[in-house]
Amino acid sequence: MSQPDATLPRVSHIPDSQPTTALRRRLAELRGPDVAPRPLDARALAALAANPGCRRRALLDGAGVDKGALAEALGAPAPFGQSQFAFSRGHAFEARVKGDGGAELMRLVHARTGAPGTPAPEPGGIAVPDLTAAGPAGRAERTRLALGRAAADGGWTLLDHPMLELEVAGAATYLEPDAVAVHPDGRRTVVEIKSFPILDGSADPAKVGAAARQAAVYALALEALGGRVDERALLVCPKDFSNLPAAEAVDLRRQLAATRRQLARLTRLAEIAAALPEGVTFDPARPPRELADAVRAVPAAYAPQCLSTCELAFHCRERARAAGAVEALGREVRGELGGLATLEAVLAAARSGDGGDGGCGPDDPAAAALRRAARLRAEALSAAGSAADGGAAVPAPGRPRCP
Repeated sequence: MSQPDATLPRVSHIPDSQPTTALRRRLAELRGPDVAPRPLDARALAALAANPGCRRRALLDGAGVDKGALAEALGAPAPFGQSQFAFSRGHAFEARVKGDGGAELMRLVHARTGAPGTPAPEPGGIAVPDLTAAGPAGRAERTRLALGRAAADGGWTLLDHPMLELEVAGAATYLEPDAVAVHPDGRRTVVEIKSFPILDGSADPAKVGAAARQAAVYALALEALGGRVDERALLVCPKDFSNLPAAEAVDLRRQLAATRRQLARLTRLAEIAAALPEGVTFDPARPPRELADAVRAVPAAYAPQCLSTCELAFHCRERARAAGAVEALGREVRGELGGLATLEAVLAAARSGDGGDGGCGPDDPAAAALRRAARLRAEALSAAGSAADGGAAVPAPGRPRCP
């Protein structure tokens, strides 16, 4: 990973150029003149990359809109976020892992990801630079300088909550990993500290996968800064039911390739914003009807998977159902149905099983499969009806035309 990919969105210390200034001004107008931008974290960025066709999420996240507050104003709130207990427990565990100047954490880094023959970090010999600065841009610059010094010093360095900058869909995004460890050879390893347990040497695969996707986003931001970035992340979790840390190296190569490809496909924010009417705003203080019109003006790509990753998912689901969109049934179903884009068209194709094609075309594979399924269903219902009613068959469905 020492050579950045040409398709990767690069870190950009953006000059105060006219196009950038105009875009930032436009995004501020969309967010609301008195609304502070909501920072985009790696979890949201991983979810955004998983659905690159959703212009709605790309624009709202890029503009820093609080989608939770927007969903609340639209009357379709989604239950997101950790409980206060889980939040406090996670902070306490992270503090324990990073205690004593990061000695225990760096011991785990060396044990799981250290190169053969590399000396273990000595207590008190770990550099922990101060990364505090004014604003995320200042912290990102301090992080960049600290990484450069760590590579030059040739020792073990722990960056506690560094700030990384990544350009996503034409806008700068600031990301804050739990930690980044710099090895004596200059290699950088992303550290993810999670509160879910490692039980008998294994953890929940779904949670490990989510952590890997977040770590891949951080690794891409590090890669854009240059230097060697480890293709493995260190995942640190409580061991069994204790508060003792256990760590495993997680291979990121698959997540890196997928995330790099998906981020490169994201539509640029300037193009989406330019297509909106003047005066559109997503300020949650605006009337609900005005907000609904503003949200409707930006195309969405809803799928049931959004329910676990996006605060606006309930609102988008309602609209997809109202429009009869097959996307509400899932991406897999949508892919199988080919050119049948609405539930009305699907039902029309299924009900044309008595010799007609329902206007969908006799050679359409999806329509043919639906017609066969409808015939089998009608036969099963007819047989069941005959057995239950003394031979009275259930009539077969009608055959309306495809729209």
